[in-house]
Amino acid sequence: MGAFFASLSNLISSMPGAVAQGIIWGIMAIGVYITYKILDLADLTVDGSFATGGMVLVVCTTGGLNIYLAVLLAFLVGCLTGLVTGLLHTKFGIPAILAGILTQIALYSVNLRISGGKSNLPLSVQKFHLLLSLRNIPKAILVGGLFAVVIIALLYWFFGTELGHSLRATGCNQAMARANGINTSTNKIIGFIISNGIVALSGGLLSQYQGFADVKMGQGAIVIGLASVIIGEVLFGKLFKNFALKLVAAVFGGIIYYIVITFVLWLGLNANDLKLFSAIVVAVFLGIPYWRKKLSESRIKSVDEPAKTEGGADNA
Repeated sequence: MGAFFASLSNLISSMPGAVAQGIIWGIMAIGVYITYKILDLADLTVDGSFATGGMVLVVCTTGGLNIYLAVLLAFLVGCLTGLVTGLLHTKFGIPAILAGILTQIALYSVNLRISGGKSNLPLSVQKFHLLLSLRNIPKAILVGGLFAVVIIALLYWFFGTELGHSLRATGCNQAMARANGINTSTNKIIGFIISNGIVALSGGLLSQYQGFADVKMGQGAIVIGLASVIIGEVLFGKLFKNFALKLVAAVFGGIIYYIVITFVLWLGLNANDLKLFSAIVVAVFLGIPYWRKKLSESRIKSVDEPAKTEGGADNA
């Protein structure tokens, strides 16, 4: 019994770390939200741009660059990766999902170039001034939360502008948007740029938090991002109708995802099965809206059938 309570105590003590990591990945989910929900495009660039942001930040920080400038540079380099995907999609006619895959594959080599051929780069909080670290989790939660709030506020302002509305119109109905004189190709490129810039920024934050950057740190990032977006939408969709609150829901989804992951690992799940578990979580939450719709249709059908039967009997 004592062993159980000791294990439970370890679980509780690990929750703040799960929240901090969930916020960082929630910021990444905001980037995924822009392409997945607003532009209605599947962008797999994020698996590469996430690691690019981490690598750029570590190289710049260890090279003596101010940490704030390093974060900004990570964001800008991420924007460049989105620009490449956007150009491949709009100017070369490559489907968005394939354009993202091509950029993602290319970024693996680019990331190795950035790191000087090393697959892993350390970043010690004792040697460098970092904005957040797992050695100070309360500060990491505060800093991550501040970044999330600022990003959501800026996006809320941007998507309230004329350009922002044109981006949303592009995602809603491209044909109608073009008929109204909107350049949908340019809007898609802008969407890819903003999305991957935010994703790379998140990668830079994670590299600080965990104390290293790795060329493979972005593997499966799209799954975690989608899981965060979908969990947030399913759990908070009816409450959070405002655009800004929908972005907040994506961050909450990231937190919930990592709390669940921590709990499942505590139950004894093999860490090698995490990718499988993540895919199952995404599949389940993607299916929930479909099941709800089917259940609602079946209820309406069951109500209509007796009414039709009674109407037929009356006519007889």
